[in-house]
Amino acid sequence: MLLVMQGSWALLLGMLFLQLGNGLQGTLLGVRGELEDFSTFEMSVVMSAYFVGFLGASKLVPDLIRRVGHVRVFAALASFISAILILYPLLVNPWVWTGGRVIIGFCFCGVYITAESWLNNAATNENRGQLLSSYMVVQMAGIVAAQLLLLIGDPSGFELFVLISVLVSISFAPILLSITPTPAFETTKPMSIKELFSTSPLGCVGMFFLGGIFSAQFGMAPVFGTSAELSLPQISIFVAAFYIGAMVFQFPVGWLSDRMDRRILIVATSAIGFIAAVFAIFGENIFIILLGSAFFIGGMSNPLYSLLIAYTNDFLEPDDMASASGGLLFLNGLGAISGPLFTGYLMTEIGPTGFFVILAALLGLLTVYGFYRMTQRGISDVDTSSYATVLPTTSVVAVEIAQELAIEAAEELDESA
Repeated sequence: MLLVMQGSWALLLGMLFLQLGNGLQGTLLGVRGELEDFSTFEMSVVMSAYFVGFLGASKLVPDLIRRVGHVRVFAALASFISAILILYPLLVNPWVWTGGRVIIGFCFCGVYITAESWLNNAATNENRGQLLSSYMVVQMAGIVAAQLLLLIGDPSGFELFVLISVLVSISFAPILLSITPTPAFETTKPMSIKELFSTSPLGCVGMFFLGGIFSAQFGMAPVFGTSAELSLPQISIFVAAFYIGAMVFQFPVGWLSDRMDRRILIVATSAIGFIAAVFAIFGENIFIILLGSAFFIGGMSNPLYSLLIAYTNDFLEPDDMASASGGLLFLNGLGAISGPLFTGYLMTEIGPTGFFVILAALLGLLTVYGFYRMTQRGISDVDTSSYATVLPTTSVVAVEIAQELAIEAAEELDESA
């Protein structure tokens, strides 16, 4: 692990700063929107816009990189991110913010694609798994630490927006100054949704639901906090609890994934998340209950991303695993766009509780559908150890790195058999 860090520390440091900026800007906008008297539904549109841009970039940025190169794309997108962050407090309007969030989502996805392709280029067959794990730890640590930064400035002022812009700008220095080779860039043509659904209905439906679950956490948790009249420190801790839970449960879920029927684990984690959301619905005025619910919802839902990819792989030949990831990410992106919109609508209709009602509904539906699929299909006779930690915040490149690990594991098992 030390050797992996020694060779890639600059890239990982840059991504840490980038996640500090991205993690803070989402929470800050949720708080600032309330201070500016934006309606809950207006804020849901603002938050949903990020995922529109993110999904669009996953389709357009790879071609852009092939035409003009990694460094130019990276530098251009970085400039746009810094500029939009500074414009937020200057142009306080929900529709201007919506346009800005589309651009921010596009740019962050493009930056992730570029950085992760450098990460893949630095990896070897021997260290790819460790490098991917280090990258995921850095990403999650950055998002968690970002919530603490919310407390060092006044959300109604300019300072925090300037801080985010500075963090994002600094993040590019270690990456660009340390990267010497420009990697060849290729992405796999995605499998059609129809073909993917026929291969793994649970994988497809689960990824769609999970997109809504994650985007509600990532975008609407701070909006819930302000609507529920939590204090600024409470909002910071509440949002961080989702990601701390993800860090705590990622390894145990991954360990279990390679040792039991993955469908049982999918149903179990979804059910635990559902129960946690129900507890929050009935205990929304008790902060410790909200905190515990956020911890378990984040802890159960985030590992589901890797778990559903691994489950889908169980029904694929190694040659098809990489192409399947594109279709799964597209379904996840569609769910992510709709998640904040439905959450905002329900919060407008019934109040802050709507946040947890949506999470409970999506996790409950995933639990029920998982049970249903267990009655329609027997356990896969493919015994692979293909779980690799991937977060919903990553791009298609990181998922394809994880798929390479899955392919290697499947090929090794075939050879040993």
